[in-house]
Amino acid sequence: MFEEMDCSLVEVNPLVVTKQDDVIALDAKVTFDDNALRLHQELAAWRDFDEEEPLETLAGRYGVDYVKMDGGIGCLVNGAGLAMATMDIILKAGSHPANFLDIKGGASKENVVKAFTLLMSDANVKTVLINIFGGIVKCDMVAAGILEAMKEVKVDVPVVVRLSGTNAEEARKILDDADFNFITAETLVEAAQKAVAAEQGRAA
Repeated sequence: MFEEMDCSLVEVNPLVVTKQDDVIALDAKVTFDDNALRLHQELAAWRDFDEEEPLETLAGRYGVDYVKMDGGIGCLVNGAGLAMATMDIILKAGSHPANFLDIKGGASKENVVKAFTLLMSDANVKTVLINIFGGIVKCDMVAAGILEAMKEVKVDVPVVVRLSGTNAEEARKILDDADFNFITAETLVEAAQKAVAAEQGRAA
């Protein structure tokens, strides 16, 4: 199965041997490499979108990594490791993330717009925390994407922004000159604390 079907996981439980010495997989969990589904149209045809989280399905079409969670702080981050760290710091600050959202290292302005659309589509999001480390993706490009998203999507929750790295100063100026009242932070800890405070309706 791994070689012929491009599986990423095959978990058989239970596996039984009958009295006739037949080996039968009574139940199994099987996942496939999404990147290889174009080679297996018969598998792609089995996909049941009714069994999926709609926002996660939409994220797949947008080309960003997104997992919906139960908290109230929506996260927009570049890089899976930084996204995990951001969620951990939110927990330490006293709240819970609404999602895992990684716009990835080489994200475009369009990716940022789509990611922001996802955040605003979640009714549980009470505050947005944007945590960007500018490397491959430049902070000013992310800032431009945020402002572009706000032209297309109604944003009626506080937005906390922490920018660091390539063109961070230019990005801060873009946001400072904008009409929206962004809450800025220098460090991730400060950003998480301000996001939690904003979610709870108080000043950090």
